[in-house]
This record gives sequence, C-alpha cells and structure tokens, in this order.
Amino acid sequence: MTERILVTGAAGFIGSAYVRALLGPEGPRGDGTGPQVVALDLLTYAGRRDNLDLGDRRLTFVHGDILDTGLVGELVASVDQIVHFAAESHVDRSIDDGGAFVRTNVLGTQTLLDAALRHGVDRFVHISTDEVYGSIPVGSWPETHPLSPNSPYSASKAGSDLLALAYHRTHGLDVRVTRCSNNYGPRQHPEKLIPRFVTTLVDGGNVPLYGTGDNIRDWLHVDDHCAAIERVRNHGRAGRVYNIGGGTELTNKELTGLLLEACGADWNRVEYVTDRKGHDARYSVDWTRARDELGYRPRRDFARGLAEVVDWYRENRAWWERLV
Repeated sequence: MTERILVTGAAGFIGSAYVRALLGPEGPRGDGTGPQVVALDLLTYAGRRDNLDLGDRRLTFVHGDILDTGLVGELVASVDQIVHFAAESHVDRSIDDGGAFVRTNVLGTQTLLDAALRHGVDRFVHISTDEVYGSIPVGSWPETHPLSPNSPYSASKAGSDLLALAYHRTHGLDVRVTRCSNNYGPRQHPEKLIPRFVTTLVDGGNVPLYGTGDNIRDWLHVDDHCAAIERVRNHGRAGRVYNIGGGTELTNKELTGLLLEACGADWNRVEYVTDRKGHDARYSVDWTRARDELGYRPRRDFARGLAEVVDWYRENRAWWERLV
C-alpha cells in the first residue's frame, strides 16, 4: 500500500529538498514511484511554491498554518506518517521577536502531536537542530547530553523536542527526533550565512562577519540531511533521538575565506560587526548512533558542494534577488 506522508514546512529550504527527494526520478524505493505527499506550508517569507513541483500527481499542496487545529486535524486524518520541518529558524529574528518562535515551534508542534495521537499516525519524525545543546568547547555532543539552549530560537526548538518525546513516553506515540548541524545547499533563504554572503558578494557588496569570526560550525549538505531523515523514518526507533552531522567543521572566518575565493573577492569586502547576543562558540554533534544503527554517512564533499551552491546562486538570480 502506498504511504501517505504529511510534510510540514514543505516549501522551505530543507522541507522542499526532502519532498523533492521523496518524489524524485528514483524516489526512496528506486522505482520512480515513492509515497503520496501532502505538503503543508504557511508560505511565510522563507517558503516558496516554486520550490516544489506542484504538477506532480503524487503531491498535494496545502497553504495553511500548523496552528490551525481544524486544518491540521483534517490533514493528519488522511495520512499515515508526519515529517515535521515547519519552524521559525533564524536566530537573529528570534532575538527580536521570541513570541513568534514559541507559537510556531512549540504550540504548532503540540497541535500536530495532538492530531497525530488522535488519528493514530504510524510515526512522527520531528526535525530539530544541534543548537538545542548550547555550545561545546571541545568534543561532540551525544544524544544523551543535557539540553542547554542559548537563544530564543534554540530554546523553542528544545521545548518542542521535549514535548514530542513526552508524547512518546506518555502516550506511546512513535516519535523520532533528528538534530542536525548547519545545513547548506540551493534554495536557502538569503538570511542564512552562506547564501547571504554569496548573493552579497556577487552583487558587489560587503559582507558582515560577527565578532572575530572564530565561532565554529559543522556543515551538512541538505541532500545528506534528507537522506539521513529517510533512514530515521524507515529504520529508526520510536522514542529515539538521532544526531546528524556533516563532518566539516569550520570557523566562520575560514568559511568566509572560502566564499571570498569562490566569488573572486578579497578581504576588503568583509566588515567586522558587533557579535550576536548569546552567540554560541562551537557546535559539534556525535552522530555515531545514526552511523551504527542506520548506516548514515555524509556523502557530499564540502568543497564540491560549496562550489555547486555558489554556482546555483549565480545562475538563479531571479529566485533570490527579490528576497535580499
């Protein structure tokens, strides 16, 4: 029987990449069929209809809010599984308006969990972030590490993680949580570091570098992330958290240097700006569990992946120029 999957936040950067992977030429089964997908998105500033192939007969797109209890109940009643991406996700925006993050990330997740429990969905895959752990000077976080978020964004995601896992422990709902490192790839909104720097540099502008640029992040190509999510959805365990890492740690200054080189620019185009409030120094997840239990390994070489992303933004100006 064909699976029916509700994907929330399906028109955003990662959600749409996941839908495209599900419905691609080969699909997860390798036979070109794939599941039926119900794609739900509110189409705020970060969601784009043109990120999806709306002509695909296997895709049903719904413009709506995960806080809409009636709509969510109707959609959840028609599907077997939920993969939940929908979230407010930009740290700087959360510093300016934490309320929007609590409403979407916590209350919206609760709305979905209640509907999933009420209608007996097979499983609920909740997509989270490594930022819930806080900051780590050395080593890497295992999934059992206590959560210590430092921004309103990461605090709201930590709250939604705990709520989702509580529905598993209290009600027996099959919940699986993923926590990924920094994603990069095509179709990412220019508010994020890599597309912001690329689009600014190709337009001849200067790019802002927070503080000294020594903050360290692990970079994960969105296609590797989506492949890992599929492994969790199909082979993960209920009540389990899975870290998903990319294996490429860089300081923001090192990454800036790579982007300057790729765009044919020099350090004169960099402006050092006041550091972000509560800026975490370093993120690093231990993804041994995903490797050993699910056979996950990142496949994309970072140098090649970054070059492809720079080329994509150069060649798709019409996609991003009205967003900057």
